[in-house]
Amino acid sequence: MATIFTKIINGEIPCYKIAEDDKYFAFLDINPVKKGHTLVIPKIEDDYIFNLDDDTLMGLTLFAKKVALAIESAMPCKRIGVAVMGMEVPHVHIHLVPMESEGDLNFAKQKLQLSSEEMDAIAEKIRKEM
Repeated sequence: MATIFTKIINGEIPCYKIAEDDKYFAFLDINPVKKGHTLVIPKIEDDYIFNLDDDTLMGLTLFAKKVALAIESAMPCKRIGVAVMGMEVPHVHIHLVPMESEGDLNFAKQKLQLSSEEMDAIAEKIRKEM
């Protein structure tokens, strides 16, 4: 059965898309810990990052780097935090989070509630930096 992320890739579920190529996809997290919190995923389904073959893992990392640099330009911060947890959706995903302090990468804290207009504006701002 297709994961929610595969359904997003296939356009069955809407998202705030940041970037896409033939192998990878990036979109805003709808439950962000910070404005600009983005998920980067491979288009192939696997639930554990270290199951990916070396080329796919390297490609995912390089794609995530491009997205992270765009986020950093669009959402000024001290750095972009990276987290790979993979517990909430059984599809490999990298969290990219703009950070001012280590506490910004705390996924246990309350998530932001942003309007669709705010999400659209953030996504557009990051896309312009890609």
